[in-house]
Amino acid sequence: MASAAAAGAPPGPAAPRARRSVTGTRKAVAALFLLPALVLLGALVVYPIGYSLVRSFYDNSGDGFAGADNYKTLFTDDGIRTALKNNIIWVVFAPTVSTALGLVFAVLTERVRWGTAFKLVVFMPMAISMLAAGIIFRLVYDQDPHKGVANAVWVGVHDTFAQSSAFPNAHPGRESPLVAQNGGFLTRATVHAGRPVALPLVGVAPDQLPGGAKKAVTARPEPGKVTGTTWQDFTRGKGVGRLGAPDPSELGYAGMRIEAVKDGKVVAATTAAGDGTFTLPASADGARLWLPAGNFKEPYNGVEWLGPALVTPAIIGAYVWMWAGFAMVLIAAGLAGVPRELLEAARVDGATEWQVFRKVTVPLLAPVLAVVTVTLMINVLKVFDLVYIIAPGSSQDDANVLALELYRKGFAEGRPGVASAIAVLLLVLVIPVMAFNIRRLRREVRR
Repeated sequence: MASAAAAGAPPGPAAPRARRSVTGTRKAVAALFLLPALVLLGALVVYPIGYSLVRSFYDNSGDGFAGADNYKTLFTDDGIRTALKNNIIWVVFAPTVSTALGLVFAVLTERVRWGTAFKLVVFMPMAISMLAAGIIFRLVYDQDPHKGVANAVWVGVHDTFAQSSAFPNAHPGRESPLVAQNGGFLTRATVHAGRPVALPLVGVAPDQLPGGAKKAVTARPEPGKVTGTTWQDFTRGKGVGRLGAPDPSELGYAGMRIEAVKDGKVVAATTAAGDGTFTLPASADGARLWLPAGNFKEPYNGVEWLGPALVTPAIIGAYVWMWAGFAMVLIAAGLAGVPRELLEAARVDGATEWQVFRKVTVPLLAPVLAVVTVTLMINVLKVFDLVYIIAPGSSQDDANVLALELYRKGFAEGRPGVASAIAVLLLVLVIPVMAFNIRRLRREVRR
């Protein structure tokens, strides 16, 4: 009976087999394939992190235990504190501006036919290395307006509204009737109607005179008026030319402003013609002629982009130029998944385009915007190339960041213990941002 019952009993569970992964691959096989990658990860990431952590507790030689001395240096060294302050500026502004521009570009390019071409142009800087971008922007920010694009544009705009002087280096020569006063030049004696006045100057190369300059001529006397000539009293060639009188090869100071001054007040004013001649009314009789300082001010040379005050914002501008395209592409991908019905419903309800953008588009893109911003924050914490290449030696201390200070401490100053402590600090700063990003991604996957 027992044997019969046993014979009629259902078969027991089969012997367990090796479990397979979701893709059908055995875990042992998957581990073998992952082993080379794990070895490389350990050699290139885990080991350097562990070594840096241990090395940060030793002195510069690596033989003596320094305890927390290297970490104390992080908060007492002026260079490291400046670098930390600049890193905070980078983290706050660079990701925010890049993400904002990427959002604007992504939204606007949806409405134009040539949006794809525009996206290609904006994304193109991502194909350039940080080194190449640094070299490009070192030239863009050059102080000389003839070399630097930024200052060429800035000077062009400035000179449109406030024309620079064409005679910044002009000054009286030998036996001149002019003397310096208040940045300009004043005649030694009073002038009188019917007696032409000579106002010779030197110091401006003939090829740098205004385009309207013509050959200087001696002014003719006019009854009841004060006439005169102001010109470049210099002729190339040793012993050539006469002092105090225009020569055939000498040019007039076209556009020079001349004012007649009596008792400290300007009673008349005029501007020299192309040949340097000028005419003042009878009210100038008995006055002294003054060439105002505005004639001789230095030409506007633009902004010192790479000076101590602006070097960090200038480098952040270079970074935004590179990474705004990255933000735009990711946000555009997120925007493609936004239900158009919601946007149309908002418009039907009477919402303006700005309201649709602010109250519908941006909230729906919030997860994508967060991912882009956090990714860029991790990126800027490690920024090194742009700062090292763009900032000149005179401003590098002011543009310093933690990654650059790590390099300087470890290689230029020979302080590997402090450099290792900076590396650990960077790791500590990056880990919370990375953890936040991973949690967000997992939360999105669960949804």
